[in-house]
Amino acid sequence: MSDNGNSPAPRRSQRDKKKATHFVSVDSALIKRKRSDATTTDDDARSELSESDHDEADQDVQEDYDAPRPKSKLPANASSKPKGPPQPKKPRTAKAPAARKTTAGKASAAPKTTVSKPRKATTRKAKGTAVNGEFDAERVAQDSKISSDNPLFNAIMNPAAALQSTVEDFLESLSRTPGPSQAELITCILRACGCNDSVNEDEVMDYDGVVDALDNFTEALKQYDSPIYPLTSKLPVFKKFRRSLSEFLDRLIGSAAELGLLYTSDLMATLQTWVVAMSSSQLRSFRHTATVIALEVETALCDVAATVEKEAEVVSRQREGERKRKAAANKGKAESAREKELGGKAVEVRERRSKLAEFLKEFVDGVFVHRYRDLDPNIRAECVRAMGLWFKKYPAHFLDGAYLRYVGWVLSDATTQVRLEAVRALALAYEQTAYIGAAALQHFTERFKPRLVQMAVGDTELSVRVAVIQVLQAIDGHGLLEDEQRERLCLLLYDEEARVRKAVSGFVKGVWEECVEERLVGKKASNQDKQRAGIKALGMLLVKWGKALGKTDQEDEVDDENDLGEGSSTQHRAEEVASLVGPDRKGRISLVMEALWDEIEPVSNWQDLLDILLLDHSASDEESTSRRPTGRKRKQAADNGVDEVWRLEEEEEAVLLEMLIAVLRKALSDVIGAKKGEDETLSSDITRALIKSLPQLFIKHQTDENRMTDVLMIPQLMNLDMYLEMRMMTAYTSLWDDITKQFLSHSSPVVLTTAVTTIKHMLDATSLSNTNSTKVLELEEELSTTLRDAIAEQGEIEIASFSEDEILKLGAICARLAALIGFRDMTGWMEEDEGGKQSSAWDIVSAVAERGRLGYKEEELMIDRALHLLTLHIMWKARGLITADGELSPEESRFHEKLREQRESLLEKLLEFVVGTQSNTVEGVRRSAFQNLMNLHILFCPSQSIASDGSLLPTSALPLTMDDEVQYRCAGFVESEIERYAEELLGDIAKAGDESENDDAESSDGHVSDAESEKRKGIRKKAGPARNNASDVQMMSRARLEREYVFMGVMATFLRAIRAGVIDIRNSAVLLAHHGRLGASFDLCSKVVIDILREEGMYKDNGETVVSVICRALQESFTLVLDSVERTEEHSVALAKALSACFLLRGAQLSIIRRLDSQFVVEIHTTLLTWISKHLAASEASKNKKSLAKAVTFFRVLQPLLSSIDNRDSLKIKAHLDQVVARARVEVSPTSKLWEPYRAYEKRLNATKDKALGAKGKRGPRKGAKSIDLTTDDDDEREGQTTGDEAPPTTRPKPRPVYSGARTEHDIEAVAISENDDPLPAGTPRGVPHNSTPRPRRSRPNPGSRESQSITPAETPEPHSPSRSDAELPPETAPNGYPTPVSRKRARSQDKEAQDDMNTAATPRHSSPEVESPSAPLPGSQETHISEVRIRRKRIRH
Repeated sequence: MSDNGNSPAPRRSQRDKKKATHFVSVDSALIKRKRSDATTTDDDARSELSESDHDEADQDVQEDYDAPRPKSKLPANASSKPKGPPQPKKPRTAKAPAARKTTAGKASAAPKTTVSKPRKATTRKAKGTAVNGEFDAERVAQDSKISSDNPLFNAIMNPAAALQSTVEDFLESLSRTPGPSQAELITCILRACGCNDSVNEDEVMDYDGVVDALDNFTEALKQYDSPIYPLTSKLPVFKKFRRSLSEFLDRLIGSAAELGLLYTSDLMATLQTWVVAMSSSQLRSFRHTATVIALEVETALCDVAATVEKEAEVVSRQREGERKRKAAANKGKAESAREKELGGKAVEVRERRSKLAEFLKEFVDGVFVHRYRDLDPNIRAECVRAMGLWFKKYPAHFLDGAYLRYVGWVLSDATTQVRLEAVRALALAYEQTAYIGAAALQHFTERFKPRLVQMAVGDTELSVRVAVIQVLQAIDGHGLLEDEQRERLCLLLYDEEARVRKAVSGFVKGVWEECVEERLVGKKASNQDKQRAGIKALGMLLVKWGKALGKTDQEDEVDDENDLGEGSSTQHRAEEVASLVGPDRKGRISLVMEALWDEIEPVSNWQDLLDILLLDHSASDEESTSRRPTGRKRKQAADNGVDEVWRLEEEEEAVLLEMLIAVLRKALSDVIGAKKGEDETLSSDITRALIKSLPQLFIKHQTDENRMTDVLMIPQLMNLDMYLEMRMMTAYTSLWDDITKQFLSHSSPVVLTTAVTTIKHMLDATSLSNTNSTKVLELEEELSTTLRDAIAEQGEIEIASFSEDEILKLGAICARLAALIGFRDMTGWMEEDEGGKQSSAWDIVSAVAERGRLGYKEEELMIDRALHLLTLHIMWKARGLITADGELSPEESRFHEKLREQRESLLEKLLEFVVGTQSNTVEGVRRSAFQNLMNLHILFCPSQSIASDGSLLPTSALPLTMDDEVQYRCAGFVESEIERYAEELLGDIAKAGDESENDDAESSDGHVSDAESEKRKGIRKKAGPARNNASDVQMMSRARLEREYVFMGVMATFLRAIRAGVIDIRNSAVLLAHHGRLGASFDLCSKVVIDILREEGMYKDNGETVVSVICRALQESFTLVLDSVERTEEHSVALAKALSACFLLRGAQLSIIRRLDSQFVVEIHTTLLTWISKHLAASEASKNKKSLAKAVTFFRVLQPLLSSIDNRDSLKIKAHLDQVVARARVEVSPTSKLWEPYRAYEKRLNATKDKALGAKGKRGPRKGAKSIDLTTDDDDEREGQTTGDEAPPTTRPKPRPVYSGARTEHDIEAVAISENDDPLPAGTPRGVPHNSTPRPRRSRPNPGSRESQSITPAETPEPHSPSRSDAELPPETAPNGYPTPVSRKRARSQDKEAQDDMNTAATPRHSSPEVESPSAPLPGSQETHISEVRIRRKRIRH
């Protein structure tokens, strides 16, 4: 009893905690029953004290649990708040049954000792819903607005409640008082739906009145806009509700089945009647919750049914055993008691099975069949998820075609979550291996496996693809997939998504294991044979899948080569791309290796892979034709150490060699960061193995450049210091010789780049510096000798006639020199002439480059490499420049002078090749010369010769600038490249659409037949995605990708020159003009130019340049439309939208940080309007309607540029627009669809003007207030920008007066047109007369009127809203017979109306564009009357 002194305080706190807990009195009793008899006397005494305290506190408010609870609403619940805490104590009145259970089960446990604190440690913990560790039902009710008057619902909500105890007490009460208990259960379901209504025992058993009762509940719940219900609520208190509800229903059904109440009571009938009816409710809360409850009950029934099924099997086996035992003992004996007992048990089990089958069918037919296609995707997902659980829990019943088909149908659901749940359900179905052979599952698989393969290959959601692959792997495990489908899945090993590659690796493993077994059939193989056969099988599969994957690309490449017709250009383009690709290329095999690393053992075993690659797999032709050689051939193969089971073909050997490189890299990268010393140990092991293997690999693969590239990568993975540690310098020297030999014998850019990278890695080994220096000098000497030998027999290199072999030889030498000089300073070697005894390498290469003037196509690659080599030499020499404050030394002066001479000599060649007129340079040489020219100018540009700290860089000693003429010609070269690429792109698109005709020119009369027009539209529709998104037509062969890569290289070089200041920004219009035509990569270049323009206009106050570039770019872009190069103006509109970013610079919350001066924006509009007016005039004069229609679409291009103008700008632009239209002598039809872009542009101008005027009238003299309609900061910034020409705002905004007397003739005409049936086509503004007679306007709209306020800044107001027809106007009529709308404001007297008319007529009109602009048209111009009629019609309608 030593603990008695310290125990009361904590026990009292725990007692208080229990006091606030709802519905735990009976729970605690049941918890007590499950405890062991080792409970201490002190704990029993303290528990008894706690119980007695509770009984004394609750004795006034306790009620019998069996008594039905009256209906209660939420307000009533609030009024009975003092009764909240005692409610959970009602079950405590049922003490007698508890005592009986206790006596029968555990006689040593007294009822008062049920509340034991150690047991509570195993209950669910409250999280986020308790105060001081206690669950507060009243607080939850306040937060969720769901009544807390139901003990079952409170128990589900309480994370600390013991649900098993709650269920047992409920079932005990159900056996005694079924009506009230079922009412409590249904009320609990209503609370779960968010409904505060309740049912009594009469209502719950009135099955015929269930629908009417639910209708009443639904009507009451519809009063709330969005009622909260636990399943979808985001409140923390409902976080675990779904799990608790599922546990409660599972325990309820399971316990009811054990007690027999599931079969003998009305529990299931009542539950089915109410839940099925609720699942069809119009309210989502009822429908969703009832569906979830029905599905959970069905899941629990599946567990019960599966248990009964096993019980039936056991009884059947027992009866059979008893029958056999009886037959063996005495055949004539009567039926024994044991047999009678088993027979009765079998009948009882059969009855339970039939009832369970009825219950299952009722929920499926009443709920699932209707809700699996519910409009709510969450409900659909719940249904499919439950079906998957049924497959798992009760496969004997649910793995049937009648149920499987539902899952198959939702595989095509539009919602990702539903498809994912369907796939997961199928995964559970195929896990039931005992039922795979069933006819229903076989039929389902045959029907839906094409859809599953399609989802695995092309579903839009990554998680769905991964899940489907797992299902297909299970299907393939039973041999149900066809070979074609298996190959499609295996190709996912090359997918761009790493998760897909990893998911399909298990499937690939199964295919690989089958292949290995096939190769070892009939052979007693050792472990080594199995390993090598596995490597052979892996190589076979990779080669097979690689061919299948590249089949389409190969066909496209053949087509591209046939179309080009000139092999030299194709080869040159491929060489250019290959030279740009880095040495650390990561191909398909590397991705495959990463995916299969943990699945297939040979992938991670680099030793076995290396061993099999070192073997000689070559065989005679006779052996290669026979897969199973016999006799002498078999013996010869055995002598060579290569068995036919694992003999490698050349393609397989190449693939496995590439895999070896990837495996070595993976192994070395995995040990980084591992235990100390592991990385060094592995690196040493790999290096020792490779030191012995490399010479054999060089000899074996020296003739194949692709495999030699992989072999040359191997030294980069070695620890070269091991050569010195192991005293194997002879081997290291041999390695240098092998690499040098390959470098001097190959001309492939990939091989050369890899070899140079390996040489650089070897030079970094400082411990081997002596050998490295000697070998590099030998290499340079060898290169010098080969260069001079190549031109030894030639006289004048510039004009000599070279044979094809000599051209290839010189080109290869230049390529090797360019690769080596790319990382090593060889300026001394380039200028070495042995005191004038021989020509230097610089002179020889310069002479070779001079041949570019001749324009020989076959010399294109040679000239390209020579120019690149000369440019690299100049760059290396520039590093030797010295910035001296004083005079240079004679040696430095000579260095500077020689560098200047060499640079000028090279620049002269480059300029002639790019923009010269005295040479016949081929396309590839021009492109290379342009890039080298830009690189040199960027290097020596004065603006790039200043360091970040303001100091001068050495290149400032030899500044270089480009004059305007050369810049202009370089821009012309870029434009020609763009046009050439666009033509190639259009050719690809036309070919993809099976069209061969040229669409660039049309007949002079402009008429095209309908069939031809449709055909060209089809081509253009296919052209659109290819230009903008590089879609199917451009997802694309290797040759097309190479072409785009080279083209973007030229564009990027030009862009860098603009950014560096070498090329003036004014010449960037050639890039902008083709925005939106050539794909997303090209459009990124346009965005860079736009950023430069924004900087010029906003930070450098160079607005004139911005105006010049934007105007020129838009003119050239739209000229493509006028010249029929482009079918539509969409690319020009896209350009205008992008260029509008040059006018405003926004910051946080769309606040304006900087803006371009408005005068430049106005100048852009006026310049473009003047330009397009000339085309309009020319089209009008020639009566060419098609050309006129194209020209009018330019106003669509201008609309995005109006985003930043204010009212003064709009007035100026509007005045200029009227002037140029009048000058062009074109008639703007107010009804023709042709002029709709013009009207939209004009409307935007008027909207900007009216918006500003309306905002000022609304604000009055207050400067700090914002307009109701204009909320952006740029509109606020315009406040106060009034001029003397504008009318002062009125003191009080007034609506337009309603005419009550006689109207003028023009007014009557306007009303008649607006109110009568309109014969105009759709989209034409209403209320605009065809021929308006000139007359001055009577008045202008009040700036504060609703007409001006109704225009929002985000959209252009429509003259006639499609959402409101004239028939909807009020039926009241004025004295003159015309309908008059009912005013939304209070009525005003006629005197007041007349006064308003007088005030409006007397308002000054200084703000009108006709008065402000000196070039305004006559008062009777067409637009004047259009605006007048539009204003009057608004007045009439509103």
